[in-house]
Amino acid sequence: MVQGRLREATSMVYLSIIIPAYNEEKRVYATLTRAINYLSNKNYAYEIIVVDDGSTDGTPDIIKTIINDRLVIIRNPVNQGKGSSVRRGVLASCGEIILFSDADLSADIAEMDKLLPWFDKGYDVVIGSRAAADSTIGLRQPWHRVLMGKTFNLLVRAFILKGFRDTQCGFKCFKRDAAMKIFNLQRLSGFAFDVETLFIADRLGFKIKEAGVVWKNSPESKVHLVKGSLSMLLDLFKIRFYHGKIRAGLR
Repeated sequence: MVQGRLREATSMVYLSIIIPAYNEEKRVYATLTRAINYLSNKNYAYEIIVVDDGSTDGTPDIIKTIINDRLVIIRNPVNQGKGSSVRRGVLASCGEIILFSDADLSADIAEMDKLLPWFDKGYDVVIGSRAAADSTIGLRQPWHRVLMGKTFNLLVRAFILKGFRDTQCGFKCFKRDAAMKIFNLQRLSGFAFDVETLFIADRLGFKIKEAGVVWKNSPESKVHLVKGSLSMLLDLFKIRFYHGKIRAGLR
């Protein structure tokens, strides 16, 4: 499936879903068929953009077996990182609402129905949260990853961005105008890009809502416990360096 064919066939897309995928041959087929089956019952046009981030396994071939005119495949020639892949997918999308989701569907695609209504209440960005009062954790992470996540969130709240209990849930939704402005500024290629996008959104004055979702841990995390933690810590300093001069409320 080539991107241009979808653009010719679809004049108005309400929802774009961006799914970054790196070596996801074990679960990408189930993820995409689940998303397609769910969205096929909706009364609006949608597109699913899979950004294959230079996979070296069978991920590209598996994706190509799914024949659907709502599916767009973008391939990075080499691995560039989750942040880069999400950015590329977002900027290639054409939906009025843009959602990015992890390839493991730790938050099921149906959870988007908890996020979308908030746009009618004036929000520009709605993020899924595992820490909100109305969230449900179906399968928890190992204790060491929970500790890593909580420590990282404390650092984020202390030095970068206050007011959010969970910045790292891979299930975030944007109005198109907000998404284009945020991701045209977003620069990080790694996992801390979630914090970066929220920091930019906050500095630009976009209204952000944290909404609880049902979340189930996937045991095949791509984040290395030690290297990933150090890299994400360094990225917090980069966020300040890259975007600290954005004038608050300037869109």
